Amino acid sequence: MTSVEPGALSGPDTALCDALATEYGVVYGYGMVSAYSVPELNDLVVPTIRQHRERRDATIAILTARSVPVPPAAAGYQLPLPLSTSDDAVRLAVRMENDTATAWRAVVEQAREASDREFAATALGQTAVLAAHWNQALGNWPITRAFPGGQD
Repeated sequence: MTSVEPGALSGPDTALCDALATEYGVVYGYGMVSAYSVPELNDLVVPTIRQHRERRDATIAILTARSVPVPPAAAGYQLPLPLSTSDDAVRLAVRMENDTATAWRAVVEQAREASDREFAATALGQTAVLAAHWNQALGNWPITRAFPGGQD
């Protein structure tokens, strides 16, 4: 297996690789969300997983088109919080969407190409909307953040 040497990628490509790594973990995490969610949330779980898979695949295509080595997905991931209830699964979904927003905001900030900024801004907006849906499902208020992906 080949790996990217430290410093071999530029800022924008590194940010894209980091966002891809986040998407890999989120796709894995949503498998767990699906397993612990109540059936009433399936209408939210299924399109969310699909969206993250499509974004993962599109990111791989962008990196491949640039001849940037695509980092592989890990065999497994450590979840950021324990799961034992449906509410835990929804909290995980909120956390993953916030983490994804942070990753895509970094791409927006570091992008040199308009197409990268557009792709990342779209991803950032989509993750903010998904976070709002999951926050609403959990009963959180407010359901949105003023600056998704930021530390505010």
